[in-house]
Amino acid sequence: MLNTKFKVGLLYSIFISSASMANNPLNFGSDIRTADPSGHVWQDGKMYLYTSHDEECQADFWMKDWHVFSSGNLVDWTAHGAVLSVDDLTWADNYAWAPDAAYKNGKYYFVFPAGTGHKDRVNPEKSTKWMGIGIAESDSPTGPFKDMIGAPLWQEPYANDPSLFIDDDGKAYLYVHAKAHDYHVMELADDMRSTKGELVKMDMGGYEPKMEGPWVFKRGEYYYFTMPENNRELSYYMASSPKGPWQYKGVFMQQEHNANNHHSIVEFKGQWILFYHRWIETPASGCTLRKRQRHSAAEYMYFNDDGTIQEVKRTSQGVADFANRVAKEK
Repeated sequence: MLNTKFKVGLLYSIFISSASMANNPLNFGSDIRTADPSGHVWQDGKMYLYTSHDEECQADFWMKDWHVFSSGNLVDWTAHGAVLSVDDLTWADNYAWAPDAAYKNGKYYFVFPAGTGHKDRVNPEKSTKWMGIGIAESDSPTGPFKDMIGAPLWQEPYANDPSLFIDDDGKAYLYVHAKAHDYHVMELADDMRSTKGELVKMDMGGYEPKMEGPWVFKRGEYYYFTMPENNRELSYYMASSPKGPWQYKGVFMQQEHNANNHHSIVEFKGQWILFYHRWIETPASGCTLRKRQRHSAAEYMYFNDDGTIQEVKRTSQGVADFANRVAKEK
């Protein structure tokens, strides 16, 4: 029989161990609300996460800046603050939504959506909202980033949720969620300050559900086009080219709370990581607009031998054991 003192100590140890393993959503060291996490591993070997910023009690996703965080173990994060704000732009004053980043030509590039106007949800015909895609650059992965062209990459079509993929040959491909132009891709010029041709419709194999937030990556011989299908569950296609033709493979993460999701997928120290956001009940100072707010989170991802993605389930631990897992595999 265990004596009472030992049992209390054991339960306390289990509680402490469980608490230390709870790492989802990610702890950035403050109560900042982040969403749409875009993960990248740069030359210094750290993971950098570029996010949008949900302001406390914001109205209808009126968002004003983008933030970046870095980590060597996915548990301890350094907050580098806002890397860009709509106040730095001459062509937009709102809607600092889901960003992405890339490295090329010895510089870091930050691609982002921003816009103007107001969306009238009651009388859509009165809406004046417009959004475009901008690109800024910096000598540092943490910015500050500067909008070198002082304008969006194009005016029409209305677009947001950019995904910027640099292939092995250095070509830059931009995928977006755009009005009447989903499942399109556009090449960027070598200077990364202009487009190369128009948006080109890709062959998606005949299946094109409502979507937003595309994310494209390469693993081995395959390219993956992933997205929030119906703006909720995460699904994917595979191809042997960054422009397709694509073959639909199915859903790998189910929806939660019937709310939007936005993600990125990146390999870090031999582990594949899915970054995404969760809508979690969060106390807000005098805020009655939303009971749940968005927080960036992470899970491990696994692939089958044929390259297909295994189902990913949300956990409270996330990638809390990342350092131990990497150490064991050395």
